[in-house]
Amino acid sequence: MTWQGWALIALFIAFLAALAKPVGLWLFSLYEGRQTPLHVVLGPVERGFYKLSGIDPEADQSWRRYAVHMLVFQLVTAIFTYIILRAQGWLPLNQRSLPGLGADGAMNTAISFVTNTNWQWYVGEATVSNLGQMLALTIHNFLSAATGIAIAFALFRGFSRHEAKGVGNFWADMTRVTLYVLLPICVVYALYFVISGVPQTFAMSVDATTLEGAKQTIALGPVASQEAIKMLGTNGGGFFNANSAHPFENPTALTNLVQMLSIFAIGVGLTYTFGKAVGDTRQGWAILGAMTILFLAGTTVAYWQEAAGNPVLHNIGLAGANMEGKEVRFGTAASALFAAVTTAASCGAVNAMHDSMTALGGLVPLFNMQLGEVVIGGVGAGIYGFLLFAILAVFVAGLMVGRTPEYVGKKIEAREVKLAVLAIAVLPLSILGFTALSAVMPDGLAGPLNKGPHGFSEMLYAFASATANNGSAFAGLTAGTPWYNGLLAVAMWVGRFFVIVPVLAIAGSLAAKKHTPAGAGSFPTTGGLWIGLLVGIILILGGLTFLPSLALGPIADHLAMINGQLF
Repeated sequence: MTWQGWALIALFIAFLAALAKPVGLWLFSLYEGRQTPLHVVLGPVERGFYKLSGIDPEADQSWRRYAVHMLVFQLVTAIFTYIILRAQGWLPLNQRSLPGLGADGAMNTAISFVTNTNWQWYVGEATVSNLGQMLALTIHNFLSAATGIAIAFALFRGFSRHEAKGVGNFWADMTRVTLYVLLPICVVYALYFVISGVPQTFAMSVDATTLEGAKQTIALGPVASQEAIKMLGTNGGGFFNANSAHPFENPTALTNLVQMLSIFAIGVGLTYTFGKAVGDTRQGWAILGAMTILFLAGTTVAYWQEAAGNPVLHNIGLAGANMEGKEVRFGTAASALFAAVTTAASCGAVNAMHDSMTALGGLVPLFNMQLGEVVIGGVGAGIYGFLLFAILAVFVAGLMVGRTPEYVGKKIEAREVKLAVLAIAVLPLSILGFTALSAVMPDGLAGPLNKGPHGFSEMLYAFASATANNGSAFAGLTAGTPWYNGLLAVAMWVGRFFVIVPVLAIAGSLAAKKHTPAGAGSFPTTGGLWIGLLVGIILILGGLTFLPSLALGPIADHLAMINGQLF
């Protein structure tokens, strides 16, 4: 480890802290439906959309109605994407004459992008046409990100409203987030990428001459526009198979830093938005504090292990950090930081190959996903996932002081606790269940490239990534088969919507309750004790649930490595 590496991590944290309030205030204005400076230009577009679609943005929806509209919208857009991918061989903007995707591959990809996972079993530049990249995939990067923020808004209203029947309007939330946050930022962001050297063209490819004098054909396409929303919306699906390790997606150290900041920007801002929504910004800062502690702990372990390198190689005279699978232009610190960022959020973009990390270095992104990606997390999904743990933490605290648990003025009763447990239990049931099934079935065992603990880690990582809607992978797994395309698609759908529906039910239940002022016996939820309790609850639940699987995978892999055995 070097001081330059730690300086990069410190700079990253400082920029995040500076972003929290301004981003949070902008999101809060949309949460409340207030006018912003952009309404002067984009207000007519918003009103025109409502008029054409027959939507009344002021119509308040119950949590059930909100959920039904959300689910129907996701299903319809998934079918639309499936059709585009299947039919791309007959559609325009297909200069490479790529055929349509197979049924299982198109289904997996459609569900992947609808659920904000962006799992890619395919080589992007050689499988999906320019039209497919833009119409089927990039559009979903906007819509899936907006959906996550809309669900977060609905839960915020559950905490902030008193004796209310509704939690907002799904269509109004989706429209405002897309129109006033995602689109304008991405226009500027994409222009920055173009200036930095990221392609934005309908040209199919460009020919280059290598140092050896050979001809190399390099794929091109509308990369910058997809890159912008992939990062800001924590989607992660790259135009190129190498993702953000490809110089056409991530040309410089500066674009690398900007990409990491954009992955966290909205998630950090939503913590401040929550504090404003409940009338106490200290609540938001406490949540961000707990998230930051967890993030720094994971980043430290990942950087330490990658900088330490592989002792087996050291013993044969190859000293130094672990640079396998990493870009020399980024190095160990930036690669370890990117891995922690992209899996703490539900992004999944990579600037290095996670499968080539050391055993404990690779454990960090895996564990980030197993926690449900609540450490900053995906846009919207991170904060509403974290609040599920906050409900459980305040329930435990209430038992300690012998009173009905209260959080930001709402009593937390049996219904909310049961729903929170139900939503949190989805992750281990899906991750461990599908991994166990794949570990004993021939079709599942045919996927891992490696044998032993690392092969098990490849399967465990895949289902953790799918269920947590991340999309990154231990690339040694051959996942483009009917077995994995099918099971991973189910895991992605379950991990997204089997969590969202209980979250909306909690929002509806809380919105109907009266406000309960904090009393002498109330557990404080803004100080260091509360932050420590949050961190402890998350780590204990994650550790107790996933420690056995981690022991079979990366921990066993690490113990073998330090004893001189490589699988």
